[in-house]
Amino acid sequence: MDQHDPNHPGAGEPHPGDDHAASDHHPHAGDDAYGGAATLTDDPENGASAGAEEDFSDAAEGTLAGAPDGIERRRERRPPLPFGWSNRGQAGQRPTPPEQHVPGFLETATTAWPGRPYPLGATFDGKGTNFAIYSEVAWEVELCVFDAPGDEQPSRTYRLRERTAYVWHGYVEGLGPGTFYGYRINGPYEPARGLRCNPFKLLIDPYARALAGPIQWESHPFAYPFDQPGEDWVLDDTDDAWGVPKGVVVADDGFDWQGDQPPDIPWHETVIYEAHVKGLTMLHPDVPEDIRGTYAAVAHPAILEHLKSLGVTAIELLPVHEIVDDYFLVQKGLRNYWGYNTIGYFAPAGRYASVRDYGAQVREFKEMVRALHAAGIEVILDVVYNHTAEGNHMGPTLSFKGIDNRTYYRMVQGDPRFYMDYTGTGNSLNMVHPQALQLVMDSLRYWVQEMHVDGFRFDLASTLARELHEVDQLSAFFDVIHQDPVISKVKLIAEPWDVGEGGYQVGNFPVLWAEWNGRYRDTVRAYWRGDAGTLGELGFRLTGSSDLYENDGRKPHASVNFVVAHDGFTLHDLVSYNHKHNEANGENNQDGDNNNHSYNFGVEGPTDRQDIVRSRERQKRNLITTLLLSQGVPMIAHGDEMGRTQHGNNNAYAQDNELAWVHWDLGERDREMLEFTRRVARLRREHPTFRRRKFFRGREIRGSDVRDLVWLSPDGTEMTDEEWNSGYVRCFGMAMGGEAMEEWSEQGQQIRDANFLLLFNADGGAMDFTLPDFGRSCGWCVMLDTARPEQPERHVCLPDGQTVTLEGRSMMVLIEDREGVSGNRGGAGA
Repeated sequence: MDQHDPNHPGAGEPHPGDDHAASDHHPHAGDDAYGGAATLTDDPENGASAGAEEDFSDAAEGTLAGAPDGIERRRERRPPLPFGWSNRGQAGQRPTPPEQHVPGFLETATTAWPGRPYPLGATFDGKGTNFAIYSEVAWEVELCVFDAPGDEQPSRTYRLRERTAYVWHGYVEGLGPGTFYGYRINGPYEPARGLRCNPFKLLIDPYARALAGPIQWESHPFAYPFDQPGEDWVLDDTDDAWGVPKGVVVADDGFDWQGDQPPDIPWHETVIYEAHVKGLTMLHPDVPEDIRGTYAAVAHPAILEHLKSLGVTAIELLPVHEIVDDYFLVQKGLRNYWGYNTIGYFAPAGRYASVRDYGAQVREFKEMVRALHAAGIEVILDVVYNHTAEGNHMGPTLSFKGIDNRTYYRMVQGDPRFYMDYTGTGNSLNMVHPQALQLVMDSLRYWVQEMHVDGFRFDLASTLARELHEVDQLSAFFDVIHQDPVISKVKLIAEPWDVGEGGYQVGNFPVLWAEWNGRYRDTVRAYWRGDAGTLGELGFRLTGSSDLYENDGRKPHASVNFVVAHDGFTLHDLVSYNHKHNEANGENNQDGDNNNHSYNFGVEGPTDRQDIVRSRERQKRNLITTLLLSQGVPMIAHGDEMGRTQHGNNNAYAQDNELAWVHWDLGERDREMLEFTRRVARLRREHPTFRRRKFFRGREIRGSDVRDLVWLSPDGTEMTDEEWNSGYVRCFGMAMGGEAMEEWSEQGQQIRDANFLLLFNADGGAMDFTLPDFGRSCGWCVMLDTARPEQPERHVCLPDGQTVTLEGRSMMVLIEDREGVSGNRGGAGA
């Protein structure tokens, strides 16, 4: 998710920027407007919920949304409610025991054996299953077992009578793998106090290892009725069991990992490929049709070979935790394609499984990881622990809201009816509560230990680090991550921003963390577009962003460099459009970021003008070369290496179709781009100069008369401070001394490499550049030239002091000539 772009609106919500006035919606005693819907009666002696305290976080105003449009109901309402519940009067009041009875709730339930409070979730032991769920506010908990995911009623129900440290638990003999289940929670429904239990709504187990069935919005999985004027004040009594995904009991099936070991690629050797499971594989002609778009497709040899040809060492998958397709998207015939709308933090998304047996997605995900590891490729998951799919106070009640709303979500201080929204989605997980923190840590450990993943990219990670309101480097979240013996050993990447005040935290995450470097993206785009005044910052970005990461003990690999990611223009569109074209999203082109640093070279979108086409292709080569040869960890967005386009849509979060999928039927230009990208990737892989473990020192290293870094003017001399600070310089050189690397191998040998010269020209016209004479070589050989991609390596070699012409908006990479090739060729011009 982009810091400027609330791409993931919550289900049933308008734009998150709307203001709220809570006083407009408070019901009054005897108000006929609330007749016909179930509310809790008042009890002045027992107004507080069991186990819940009035303790709300200190924060700014929350985000409000209006009620969704009406949905046609599938089921009739239940019979009139008994004493203790009323269909009129003041909403949100708790009745006194024993007047908490709900019709049908636990009436036919069998009391489960006591079982154990841990582990949370459903755990099969070979004879039966232990169920455990955390809720501080529940009065009663009913376990519902279904014969099929779409059944309207459970075939059996069980009372979880035991409660230990707020964990409700029970054991059911004879229930095993493949069992479909959910929970109903009877507890207080008091929105004004942030309490939202609704015993009529089936709830997803937060610890379910797999889910079965999609959400059917017609079942009305909302805790309040749409046909009442009181918004969420009135409790809805519609049974939604048939339309809510069911948890699936999953056993330890003894999966054969075949000796799988994590590739354990060092950070400085890492090349990340950001990909969508379906988008990457759906159109690949060599992948069998019956597995396209699935985990099995990612593991197909055709995909693995493509990744290896690019030097990819880690695939970063867009969210694969179980996903909800937002109500408002479904109404428009769209889906949540990207998947930043999580409802199950332990369950791999069933939509990406080729085997349709419920629960089989767990095995297929493991098979994918095993295949990727065998190919030497790590698996990094894009995880969304900052918010859930339940939206704001008008969003659906699917799991956490109905289980224990105040434990799992951050409330607005003084008005807990509303949620803190640092994410632009309607809610934020409550990372200051120990149970919410435990949920995240249990999930992370599960994916590492059980599913063998190698790391995580944390979406909107600043939200996770907020203690009271500000982003805090000393937050509990960082504390538990750093002390954890499992999670602290894997790759941790932060998207270091959210949409809240002070949320942009690039460079401020602690040691152990790498970060998506948004400043790298913006600076590289701006420089190659020709923006003035970018040179000073570009120097930092090309060399690992020492201004952001060196002072706190981190290394260049803390900077995950990218020019393009899933949100925003593709690389091809970045050089083809000046403006976004998101009409297909159905939001009148109001969504997506307007600040893209893009340049279309004179024509918006496709063109037959060959001069523009050539300029665009060269610019793509400039950007991919800059990315792969910068210090830090490069990240390529899937398909950018072969000209993928979204036709100007820079927010394709809801486009689960060919607009967003990678096309593999490549034209001549796309094939040339792919081969060029492979060539640059190979250059990076073969030369440690481009993947240093330490920051440049800018001086001679002991044992060498070579400086590790020199910045050059077009006349071949070292750049002056005046040139660095001027706004007009767009052409410069970067000499890197591979002989002066202050690094050692695992065997203790000093690492040496060739010396390289990178020449940049972001000006629209050609520039002459005098090659430097450091007095120790025979000249320089051209390894690649973005203006002449067909030119072989070392085909052109030039002596020191020779002038080379850089075409407008082009880049050249040269290697120091130690073999005298330039003299033998008589200084042939480039």
